[in-house]
Amino acid sequence: MKPLFAERMSLLGTETAFEVLAKAKALEAQEKDIVHLEIGEPDFDTPKNIIDAACFALTNGYTHYTPAPGIPEVRETIAEYIRSHKHVDTSLENIVIVPGGKPIMFFSILATVNPGDEVIYPNPGFPIYESVIRFVGGKPVPIPLREENQFRLDVNELAQLITPKTKMLIINSPGNPTGGVLTNEDVKAIADLVRGQEILVLSDEIYDRIVYGNTQPLSIASLPGMQDWTIILDGFSKTYAMTGWRLGYGVMPAQIADRISQLMVNSNSCTSAFTQMAGKEALTGPQTDVDRMVTEFKRRRDLMVNGLNSIPGVSCLLPEGSFYVFPNFKSFNRNSKEIADYLLNDAGVACLGGTSFGSYGEGYLRFSYANSVENIQKALERIETALAKLK
Repeated sequence: MKPLFAERMSLLGTETAFEVLAKAKALEAQEKDIVHLEIGEPDFDTPKNIIDAACFALTNGYTHYTPAPGIPEVRETIAEYIRSHKHVDTSLENIVIVPGGKPIMFFSILATVNPGDEVIYPNPGFPIYESVIRFVGGKPVPIPLREENQFRLDVNELAQLITPKTKMLIINSPGNPTGGVLTNEDVKAIADLVRGQEILVLSDEIYDRIVYGNTQPLSIASLPGMQDWTIILDGFSKTYAMTGWRLGYGVMPAQIADRISQLMVNSNSCTSAFTQMAGKEALTGPQTDVDRMVTEFKRRRDLMVNGLNSIPGVSCLLPEGSFYVFPNFKSFNRNSKEIADYLLNDAGVACLGGTSFGSYGEGYLRFSYANSVENIQKALERIETALAKLK
């Protein structure tokens, strides 16, 4: 009998957050109370001005196909935002709008990485990086993100991983799952290292508006000689609480944008028109809701970190960005998946084991604090009670 599935399907991984969510929902169906700290999704509603813009677009003809790379006026709006916010001198020819951020990740790797090419990616890091690298036949090369370095990559260690086969480097700052943020000096050192080596950089900047320091993260594309070798991944899901809208974009050299557009034609045709107009309003309208959300995330972060550090056997760094914490649970002498499963079933707290983000995540858990203060306090109490039984 012929196999039903292509061999390449065995190379695809998954995103554990959705698996844990399904388990948590099944427990809730059995009337168990669960605090959801597993999903990386803002708990806020999309700002009203963005919803109103989408409704206006729907009633004014934005219900048809658009050009594969996106509506020109929206692409120009994104280009203006990139010029002002990231200080990258770009234009609409460099912008491709896609349904969510992941297609930029998937299409960029699919379009540029040949079988046998090496791709360096952060570990612990977003699991889809490694999944797609394997899917296209590339060789995943993890760069460890270590707690003792505030979960920033070590540029000297990165230098040791680069070989003549290195085709791409993926960086993510602020990072998922750790909340770590590369310093400006880190980004400049990375640029100095890869400049002139014909290495593409996929810079995942989806969380760059959710930062708690006074310094805006530096986009590597803004540095001399890097724009022609960088693909920026960004979108609206995290900053504007628009996860369900599925609206993202990439900023890249025009020749790569042409190929990404070609992949859009062959897959999605285009991103829905009315959501693109909502995205235009998000970037050009008032930003007070974004500021309010980030202020609230900071309050929750501080509560989460202080609460975790008060639990015997747990230690947690203070992350500088995103809405995740990545605390150390190594003192309990159990692997991270065991502890995550235990907290779900015994304490009613849904979280993710660190190895969901790669082997270097062993000994850690990821909690999303995109939940209410009341629920975070409830989760901390439950975690402390449950862990006391393991000592």
